[in-house]
Amino acid sequence: MVEPVSLDARTARLLPWLVAVAFFMQALDATILNTALPAMARDLAEDPLRMQSVIIAYMLTVALLIPASGWIADRFGTRRVFFGAVLLFSLGSLFCALSTSLPQLVVARVVQGFGGALMMPVGRLVVLRAYPRTELVRIMAFITLPGLLGPLIGPTLGGWLVEYASWHWIFLINLPVGLLGALAAWRFMPDLRGSGPVRLDLLGFLLFGASMVLITIALEGLGELQLPHVRVLLLLLGGLACLAAYWLHAVQVEQPLFAPSLFRTRTFAAGILGNLFSRLGSGALPFLTPLLLQVALGYSPAKAGMTMIPLALSAMIAKPLAKPLLDRLGYRRLLLGNTLLLGAMIASLALIDEATPYPLLLLHLGLLGAVNSMQFTAMNTVTLLDLDDHQASSGNGLLSVVMQLSMSLGVAVAAALLGGFGKPDATSVLTAFHATYLCVGAVTLLAAAIFFQLPPDSGRVVRRLEPDIDE
Repeated sequence: MVEPVSLDARTARLLPWLVAVAFFMQALDATILNTALPAMARDLAEDPLRMQSVIIAYMLTVALLIPASGWIADRFGTRRVFFGAVLLFSLGSLFCALSTSLPQLVVARVVQGFGGALMMPVGRLVVLRAYPRTELVRIMAFITLPGLLGPLIGPTLGGWLVEYASWHWIFLINLPVGLLGALAAWRFMPDLRGSGPVRLDLLGFLLFGASMVLITIALEGLGELQLPHVRVLLLLLGGLACLAAYWLHAVQVEQPLFAPSLFRTRTFAAGILGNLFSRLGSGALPFLTPLLLQVALGYSPAKAGMTMIPLALSAMIAKPLAKPLLDRLGYRRLLLGNTLLLGAMIASLALIDEATPYPLLLLHLGLLGAVNSMQFTAMNTVTLLDLDDHQASSGNGLLSVVMQLSMSLGVAVAAALLGGFGKPDATSVLTAFHATYLCVGAVTLLAAAIFFQLPPDSGRVVRRLEPDIDE
């Protein structure tokens, strides 16, 4: 339960703009960095193929804080939390621009991730609580549109800033927007909070978070950190042990962080596990492809960024086609075929080399973006399709966490594979990329076995609106 809220006309008009700008900042930051990694590596005297920790630190921080965002908002009020989130995001951006070493940059990205983790869910929560149900579809469509534009302009803007200014500006551009956003948040954000007792499954939160951190560091140990295999194995076993401990804890408490009973719903179980494994490939793409173009093929940052435009543009164009296809084919048939196609298209990037015609490369990335968009929409919807109203909130929260985690794990896996296939001589760099794409594509293909477990008639008629979740 929350205290009732009544918005004045000006606040009701400006609040969606405030949340939309916050969504745009977060979505832009998630993609603008990928094209700048080689230039950042040169400036920081690092190997460009070992810069993945800059991306993983942010994604992992966001994933770990999402489960606690609702509790934090109810405990301290949405105005304070959203205001603090924008300030933290901006402060983290400043620290990133001032960083002179990779460890400093990773710490600054964690600070930035704290802000980003709270901006998204708290902004969505305020909209859900402050507007009548009859207006939700229109308002949610408005505030999520900038989130779709971020991946479209992020790689190109990052490439141009790196080539004609410096990589520091990809973070500095957040400062004026963040300052205005913080002032607007304090002025127009309603202060909503829970009216009853506010509880958080703290032990579950710590166990779940520890498992994800340990597993991610284990994968990082195979890549950038280059840890001995014994330490990697111990970290991996420790992460799995924490995950098992969380599961045993969750079945015994009344209000766990994520209820294990959710997995009794077949579509939810298949959707969550399918999201986890098929998004490993999707999460690796924005990290691998700009590196391939610049490090292996010699593209300039600006050209590499512009080359990524078809990937995001076709994703936006294909999005409206998902519902008609789902109505016609059902979830099982669509996800089976689309997952196999997605895995094959990722693996086929291993055919890209210096002799590949540029228009063919753009066409390939455009088709891949459309298939990827179809995959996201179908997976997100089928995961929540059969949950009742009581389960929907917890299920949506777990889906959001899995989406972020799978993308960070995708980057970690891709970086570990690159490091494993790479050799000291420069001529092997392209070969390492090709082998990595083949492996990532194969993992995506295997996710089709998970979607094969869906009921044959699941989703023949779409019964819910597509969830408003950032892809």
